[in-house]
Amino acid sequence: MKLTIVTGGLREPSSTRLLADRLTTAATRELERLGDQADPSFVELRPLGHPIMDAMLTGFVGEALQSAFDTVARADGVIAVTPAFNASFSGLFKSFFDVLPEQTLADMPVLIGATGGTERHSLVLEHALRPMFSYLHAIVSPRAVYAATGDFGSPTGSALANRITTAAADFARLLRACGPRAGREAADEDLATMQRLLGGAT
Repeated sequence: MKLTIVTGGLREPSSTRLLADRLTTAATRELERLGDQADPSFVELRPLGHPIMDAMLTGFVGEALQSAFDTVARADGVIAVTPAFNASFSGLFKSFFDVLPEQTLADMPVLIGATGGTERHSLVLEHALRPMFSYLHAIVSPRAVYAATGDFGSPTGSALANRITTAAADFARLLRACGPRAGREAADEDLATMQRLLGGAT
């Protein structure tokens, strides 16, 4: 199973990346327990900030951003984790999915996660992330994971570990139910669209 992990952390080191790593480890372990192997690839959005903005302003997709798009398109499943800002996802995280070619995430199993300063922002998963990925026609895993600053390196960390394990188990079952994904490259989608238009014109 090819997994692509999209992380929108803005700092190094990043608690967002830490949560993504833990989700990836747990999902990989659960897939192995079920008899499958995971092949994870990471897409860090912080180095892609300028290319993402260029794509939004000009429509031109540079090599680095295209490589990230291809990594997502080839995946059998995606783990997407963002920091929470003002009770929503980060602008960088949202902008990446705004410029991602249409239909890339169609029928894609996605596990969502978020990090923030306090537990008060935990509903960002349900009122921001889940609706966005549903709109993009992804198959969103039923359990999401939110991690506040206090969840890391404290006695409450065991609660976070339990949430991660449970969410990863659900995601692994979803991946196995959907099976390997027959993804299509963006160029193939563009060609198919053009062929449909030409066919309709004739």
